[in-house]
Amino acid sequence: MHADPNQEQATPALPSGRFEGREAFQKLVRDALACAAQEGWRELIVSDANFHDWPLGERAVVESLQQWASGGRRLTMLAADYAEVQRRHARFVQWRVRWDHIIVCRRAGAVDAQDLPSAIWSPQWVLQRHDPLRCNGVTGVEPERRILLREAINEWLERKSAPGFPASTLGL
Repeated sequence: MHADPNQEQATPALPSGRFEGREAFQKLVRDALACAAQEGWRELIVSDANFHDWPLGERAVVESLQQWASGGRRLTMLAADYAEVQRRHARFVQWRVRWDHIIVCRRAGAVDAQDLPSAIWSPQWVLQRHDPLRCNGVTGVEPERRILLREAINEWLERKSAPGFPASTLGL
């Protein structure tokens, strides 16, 4: 019997519950992107004020994203500013140029960094840092948690942000 690909399924490879500390957070980001590639998650949303302490530039993370980026996928990024991404995550920036057709980047502009969700959202699993400075938060597969986080992110995507972080700068 085959599972229905449209049905949301729990992700047993990823933990549910609280996490504390930068190393735990970075490991969860790495593991989530590896799991997304392995399980073929269709949609990912990543949100953070500046992605400063995310491991986006690591070779393993970019390899996971490369594996994940097949037909019908969509990655949405939301940030207040992408300067740190460009400065700290060169491999990711190069990967982003190649896969621009599946990536939507939104810029929230001048906001308090604490206001913008620091999170990974997928229909299968979510991670949310409640305290980005101390890297404390929660993860989980519960439908309520996924719905509430998606609604919070949608508010920013639809009403409080504009296109940002172009894959290339065209000039004359």
